[in-house]
Amino acid sequence: MDFLSFKNCESVALANIPVLDFADFRDTLKDLINCKNCRVSVFTVHGGKLYAVLLDPAKHCFKAGATAVGASYPALTNDIPGVHWFEREIFEQCNVIPENHPWLKPIRFENSDKPGVTDYFTMQGNAVHEVAVGPVHAGVIEPGHFRFQCMGEDVYNLEIELGYQHRGVEKMLVDSPAKLRNHLVETTAGDSSIAYALAYDGVISALAETPRPDLTERARILRTLALELERIANHVGDIGALAGDVAFLTTSAYCGRIRGDFLNMTAQLCGNRFGRNYVTYDGVEFDLPNHKLAAFRDWFERTVEDFKNAWLIMSDDPGALDRFEGTGTVPNEVMREIGAVGVAARAAGVDLDVRRDLTGIGVYDKLVWKCALKKSGDVIARAKTRRLEIRESIRMVRALLTWLESSNSPVSNNATAPEQFKADSLAVCAVEAWRGEVACAVFTGKAGNMERCKLVDPSFHNWFALALALRGEQISNFPICNKSFNLSYCGHDL
Repeated sequence: MDFLSFKNCESVALANIPVLDFADFRDTLKDLINCKNCRVSVFTVHGGKLYAVLLDPAKHCFKAGATAVGASYPALTNDIPGVHWFEREIFEQCNVIPENHPWLKPIRFENSDKPGVTDYFTMQGNAVHEVAVGPVHAGVIEPGHFRFQCMGEDVYNLEIELGYQHRGVEKMLVDSPAKLRNHLVETTAGDSSIAYALAYDGVISALAETPRPDLTERARILRTLALELERIANHVGDIGALAGDVAFLTTSAYCGRIRGDFLNMTAQLCGNRFGRNYVTYDGVEFDLPNHKLAAFRDWFERTVEDFKNAWLIMSDDPGALDRFEGTGTVPNEVMREIGAVGVAARAAGVDLDVRRDLTGIGVYDKLVWKCALKKSGDVIARAKTRRLEIRESIRMVRALLTWLESSNSPVSNNATAPEQFKADSLAVCAVEAWRGEVACAVFTGKAGNMERCKLVDPSFHNWFALALALRGEQISNFPICNKSFNLSYCGHDL
């Protein structure tokens, strides 16, 4: 029996999601992931059932299935490694035990007043030593603990422990007034505010009892523009951070300033450098008037040229390239097995991008662009994947600004956000944020109230990939590997 298929930003009745016996559920999951190239977007327990929502890129849809569980069930991680972090979350949040899970421990310590106090992997031998980094880091870096098992300078295992700033965003979303939820969801990961706002908007519009009128053309263009500016700014910042970690200060300094310019463009568009409060239920909060487009385009093009120069300076330097090439490699088959997403996955040749693989967000179906892919899976591949994505985003922004010149529609359709939703339903929306896929799923109850909101940040999929990238590396390469992934602590600890 197959799972139920449904579109992005679409709701389905919970009664229509097939409930399989556990063996069939496990076998169907394995087949969809291993044979049909699906990947897990949402994996959670609700109402005594274990739900799996998979993204099927070939069919451009989600697939959902469930199985009844009690206080425990046989762990799926041993057969499907991509769910291992999800199963630890289920154990922590729902007190449902995945039996025989290979490393069942908290990931956020939400039920403990001692975050990080737990068991860790160890190695035996007189030459073994541990290096513990964090959770307190220099500057503005968020808290996370990294424990290295080393022999000499070589890393044999890295274990990453997070959860030091768990905020309970999912619970707050359920318990908060409808007007506050938009603001809350944007704080899930502040550098991805536009992506999270779009994901949440897609869910609540799907659950509205009265269908929302179609968004205006101009609103959809502006939403896409905001999301691509968010992508460009963060990729530029990451490339600058990588340059800084190999002491290539010219590109590091340039990119810090250039990222600021792209953030300031978002401020002109949205009134906020991080796009807060821009996405509204009826469209967007502010227009970018046609009489300002020429100046905006000129500013954009000058900043693009500055970035090209900053990239060329570093990409031609043998010393920088020597530090990046062959460092922190995670091969394609491993990335697929653990369910990695976004830039990190595409840098290892995993051809997945929600902008192409799903519809319902922005105007990506009308834009001409290519999915950025590299194959080597190392630091240089992750840097170059970002550079390729910036190039494609630049092309998109140019097209979007041209379309705005000929678009005369308003920026909103005057629809009112719903206070109540369709009863006993599930809606899921995924958005390709700059790190990778952001997923939002909402379960409603009999009265049409929000009973469960599940948010999945791309970092949730990818922290384990960073741990694997350090195996066999010298510990001095950790900062470079870490920056090449640039995962979110708060997005994970939500």
